[in-house]
Amino acid sequence: MDKIKGVKFSKNMAKILIPLLIAVAIGAIWYLKSSNKTPIVIDDNHSFDLYVTDSLDIEKLKAYGLPIMIDFGADTCIPCTEMAPVLKQLNQELRGKVIIKFVDVWKYQSLAEGYPISVIPTQIFFDKDGKPYTPKDPEASQMQMYSSKDTKEHAFTTHEGGMTKEQILSVFKEMGVE
Repeated sequence: MDKIKGVKFSKNMAKILIPLLIAVAIGAIWYLKSSNKTPIVIDDNHSFDLYVTDSLDIEKLKAYGLPIMIDFGADTCIPCTEMAPVLKQLNQELRGKVIIKFVDVWKYQSLAEGYPISVIPTQIFFDKDGKPYTPKDPEASQMQMYSSKDTKEHAFTTHEGGMTKEQILSVFKEMGVE
């Protein structure tokens, strides 16, 4: 028998105690990871990349639990090119706090299907719960709110035309982003 600080341990006791300690350590690690929602781990599958070129999996993006802005525009549209550096800067600065996407609707028309886009640029916003953003004052923020024809449920919140950095940050701030 071994003696550790005055306590006698048998081999049988060690066979029980070691797996128990391992299980407690695994449980503690799981608890800490699941209870702490921040920081968001940014994956390598391009979910946080600004430019969308192949598919726009909105359900996957909503699963991150972050506010989302999708800007539908074109590389050759003047207001869109004016917004491009702002989107790039905010995507880098707010990475892990929000998701910002840009879709060139002239190059990738199919990615805009199902969204209420009549002019470019048009931005669509979702809150951290994956629901369409509901602005406090839609008129003042120049937001349009769309409902589903079938269910009458709020389906989209959009802004048509260019947005400044300050306008975008104001929307994100209203959604709880610091």
